[in-house]
Amino acid sequence: MADQPVLVVTRLDDPTADAVISELGRRGVTVMRLDPGDFLAGGIELAARYGPGGLSGTLSTSSRAVRLEQVRSVYYRRPSEYAAPVGLDEQDARFAVAQARYGLGGVLAALPDCRYVNHPWHIMRHDHKPGQLAAAAQLGFQVLPTLITNSLAEARRFAAEQGPVVYKPLRITTFRRHDGHAATVWIHLVDPGELDERIAATAHLFQTATPDKVADVRITVIGTECFAARIDSPHLDFRQNYEQVTYSVFDVSAQVADACRAYLARFGLLFGAFDFGLRPDGSLDFYECNSAGQWLWLEEETGLPMTAALADLLETTT
Repeated sequence: MADQPVLVVTRLDDPTADAVISELGRRGVTVMRLDPGDFLAGGIELAARYGPGGLSGTLSTSSRAVRLEQVRSVYYRRPSEYAAPVGLDEQDARFAVAQARYGLGGVLAALPDCRYVNHPWHIMRHDHKPGQLAAAAQLGFQVLPTLITNSLAEARRFAAEQGPVVYKPLRITTFRRHDGHAATVWIHLVDPGELDERIAATAHLFQTATPDKVADVRITVIGTECFAARIDSPHLDFRQNYEQVTYSVFDVSAQVADACRAYLARFGLLFGAFDFGLRPDGSLDFYECNSAGQWLWLEEETGLPMTAALADLLETTT
């Protein structure tokens, strides 16, 4: 399969993808890396032909060209958004972006006999927390009482009934402070007294806090392999200060591992980064699953061989 390339679809600044590409290179696997966001800037050339024989054609960047029908697998991670060239008016820019998304994006999502980790259409279907919570409950995960609402009365009632309660964003978006620096919306405990009419402005997710939470647990599933790490931090959201975080390998039960695999199969995914809260009795509260979650830093901290497992999945598609 030496002439069958692996396509890595991600933005330029992605150290996690860098590690996988380096591992595939050590194995002699041809890799093309591209970011669809470069398409309208002229960094990518596409020529896809369709006919009685199906798809054929080429995809080229400044450094490499591949035959579309020969791509063995796609590692679809964190591509940047399509952006129109500078100088187009608003209407033309909107048209150009739509054609690129449905043209190049459509080709990248419909390569024949190709393994996707993960398929972009499956990612879109999965990346809604309401669907994640429903699937997790059906598959036997321990799901905390959760409310998604824009009703002040319901939010106050939920906080009174379920407290202590945490707030979590339904989707991570880019925020910048007044000084221009990036800002993050941390998971935090809700003070019921702060709930006011601003609730009506949009949808919010409130969830019962894990009782006497001991630690976080990240279970990264790659194909059928499960890699679990315990994350200890003094903060409710460990991302607030990585310097205060410690890591250790976590012994995940067969029941939880099987449930993780079944969850991914339900959404047609081959990779997922699951986040849980650990209770004193050793049970796990399901928080969410990220279909393009970070994992390289956990490998560096624990020695769990996730880069090799990802390369195995992309290299061997039978």
